[in-house]
Parts: sequence; structure tokens; C-alpha cells
Amino acid sequence: MLNTLPRYTLNDIKEEAKELVYQGRLSRQQCLYTLCGFLPSGSWADVEAELEKNDFLLRDHLIDLLHETTWDSD
Repeated sequence: MLNTLPRYTLNDIKEEAKELVYQGRLSRQQCLYTLCGFLPSGSWADVEAELEKNDFLLRDHLIDLLHETTWDSD
């Protein structure tokens, strides 16, 4: 049986996090782990693996993931 869940790249994760912060649903000071509540069920293992592959820890803050992002306003 093929896995039909989407595979997340680091860029996909950053874009999702950026959008959730922009919408005010998450804060840049929250841990990366908080993203799991906003992703499709069953995809968290792929997201976690991608984050770890890129030297991010689940306890790191969203701002660590988004530090390259240019913000229009705070």
C-alpha cells in the first residue's frame, strides 16, 4: 500500500509555520512541536524527520525556523 499522505519539505514546513504565525494562530515563541496540531493526521512523523534532518529540535522555537523570513510588520 502506498503512502498517500503528502511528504513535507523544509520549505513546506516553513511556509506552513509562517502562515500560521501570520494568521495569529501560533506565536513565533512557541515550540516547533505546536505545529503538529495544525497538520494533517499522520503526517507528523514526516515533518519531525524533516526537521531533525535539518538540525531542528522539536523544542526549538518557531522563530528559529523562520529566522530567514522577512516580516512586513510585527
